[in-house]
Amino acid sequence: MDEPEILPDPPKGAADAPGPSPAAPNPAAAPNLNTILSIPVTVQVVLGSTSLPVVSLMKLARGAVISLDQRVGDPVDIVVNGRVVARGEIVVVDELSQRFGVSLLEIVAGANLEQAA
Repeated sequence: MDEPEILPDPPKGAADAPGPSPAAPNPAAAPNLNTILSIPVTVQVVLGSTSLPVVSLMKLARGAVISLDQRVGDPVDIVVNGRVVARGEIVVVDELSQRFGVSLLEIVAGANLEQAA
């Protein structure tokens, strides 16, 4: 996966920049992007859900199949730290090891990771 491009700071002579004077930078205000980019997040792919009465849940045993509300070909939700950020579809990554992955189809509106400056 490619890392995001980090753009250099604007030139110190940029007079049209809002905020504090560029002549007196505040090192505490400038975030350390390497630290932020190394923070681990939990990524989940939600294949579907269902509702079961407790009595049915208690009867589940090894090998039981729980029918979900999604069908083959339906988009799945990609969730990062509890928030849906994208939708995708399940793809086979490696048939021999039976590994699957997710191909992103769309980024959910309002889930962009850009931060206003």
